[in-house]
Amino acid sequence: MSDSPGTRKQIIGDPIVIGGRVLSVSRAIRAGDFVYLTGQIPMADGAPMTTGTIEEQTVAVLDDITATLEIAGCDRNDVVKATVWLRDRADFAGFDDVYGQYFPVDPPTRSAVVSDLLVDVRVEVEVVAYRPESG
Repeated sequence: MSDSPGTRKQIIGDPIVIGGRVLSVSRAIRAGDFVYLTGQIPMADGAPMTTGTIEEQTVAVLDDITATLEIAGCDRNDVVKATVWLRDRADFAGFDDVYGQYFPVDPPTRSAVVSDLLVDVRVEVEVVAYRPESG
């Protein structure tokens, strides 16, 4: 984690690199007691995962989110809000089945929309976690 000069925000995690290009986005940021993760797409070997079922892509996304939360000193129980973009409305049931395995008790609030994604993947998920800095 690194502090930005003159602010209380902390940058969490390494830069995001896709296809050798460093993206102009932070993996996650802590601002006070909240941790905001950038939208996560399914990745495999440093490249977008453009194949696979919605279930496989959802597992890849939620595993990466779990890893980033751990870097921030959080876990999935700290997630209070999720925003989900699906490429296809028909993928919702498969997505929701996997999502429910990652958040089986007291799941966070969630918004889900169907959208044309910028990368040829089936799902993108963004989360916000709450964990006081002292604990």
